Amino acid sequence: MINLFIGNKNYSTWSMRPWLVLRYFNIEFNEHLIPFDDFKLESEFKQHIFKINPTGKVPALQHDGLLVWDSLAICEYLAEQFPQKHLWPENKAQRARARSISAEMHSGFAILRSTCEMNIEADLVEIGQQLWHDNPQLQSDVQRIEKIWSERPDVDGFLCGAFSIADAFYAPVVMRFVSYGLPTTELSQGYIEKMLQVPVLQQWIQEAKQEHMFVECEEPYRSK
Repeated sequence: MINLFIGNKNYSTWSMRPWLVLRYFNIEFNEHLIPFDDFKLESEFKQHIFKINPTGKVPALQHDGLLVWDSLAICEYLAEQFPQKHLWPENKAQRARARSISAEMHSGFAILRSTCEMNIEADLVEIGQQLWHDNPQLQSDVQRIEKIWSERPDVDGFLCGAFSIADAFYAPVVMRFVSYGLPTTELSQGYIEKMLQVPVLQQWIQEAKQEHMFVECEEPYRSK
């Protein structure tokens, strides 16, 4: 059986990605949520995760005696383990594009990450308006994401045809755009709305809103 170790659904973007892939493609797994805290070496979170993953981070996946960490590595492993499920697009060109934009998300968009941390249950629209006004680099990150979204093969579809790992990688961005009310084009709004209709994403959102946990270091714009 696959075991996936994740952090809080309200905050943990990297946990969200492989979880969505597993759920969407009906791959059985056991979920282990390790609540976030202050992340100090002596904290409960660190003490727990270090017993599983030497990097001290989530997500981490255990399967058949193997440990796989890092969300992209986990998704690649799952794609190899379950080739019949087509976690990457079947079309060669779209598969190459899906891998490229997933890798770009994995390593890029630093300003969006640092200024608009994922917080599903919070209404941060006023904060988002100010961040947008004050930060041209944030605007640049958003424009690049919108360019990627605008190039999907079907304006009413997912990023590379059918739902794939690429869409799971951009799901946390969808949540950021919603929470912060970042300006988007009509084309981008269509993709956001399509993603918000995906049942497994709806499940993640619902469970995130039910956590009712306040982790101070994850809350730069709100006080307890």
